[in-house]
Amino acid sequence: MKSFLSLLASVALAAVLPATAAPLGPDVAVLQIRVGKEKALQRVVIGLYDESTPLTSANFKELVRKKFYNGMRFSRVFPGAFVQTGDPASRHGQSTRSGTGGPGYTVPAEIKLPHTKAAVAMSRLPDDINPAKNSNGSQFYACLAPLPKLDGKFTVFGEVLEGLDVLDAISKLPTNSNDFPLQKVVIKSINLESRIAQSATQ
Repeated sequence: MKSFLSLLASVALAAVLPATAAPLGPDVAVLQIRVGKEKALQRVVIGLYDESTPLTSANFKELVRKKFYNGMRFSRVFPGAFVQTGDPASRHGQSTRSGTGGPGYTVPAEIKLPHTKAAVAMSRLPDDINPAKNSNGSQFYACLAPLPKLDGKFTVFGEVLEGLDVLDAISKLPTNSNDFPLQKVVIKSINLESRIAQSATQ
């Protein structure tokens, strides 16, 4: 009887635990972002789900090591919902190619985790031309609120650990008709650092 009650308690606990209680890997990605003409850089820290999304995480870290993201702009923002970056074409501002760029390859889908607040996920092409739901090789977005309508459609590979308020402020900047910020919002750099070391300094 006790074992049965213990089982029921475990099931109940699992039901209330956040679905994103996936283990974080040892590294975090530290973004330094310049908004408009502000001299001070804004800091955002992203933890990565190495175990749940090994292919996506490994690809992201490889691009970071190559400094692939440096100089890219935030290319789509939706107030209080999400912000998106990672398009190489964005370096030159809004154009007909905006939103279509990448490193020249896709990443296999690893769709396991939900779009909770602070979730970070890869963008991708629509199902009609991408039925396998493969991710764009570099473009990603950060959720500023829970977005359950996107669950089961995109690969969530990380979470914002610090700086969600920075991204929320970026989401509220004026945009053109394509949701491209009128101010330059540029990733000056992304570096990988130890998550343990990051925690120790806070």
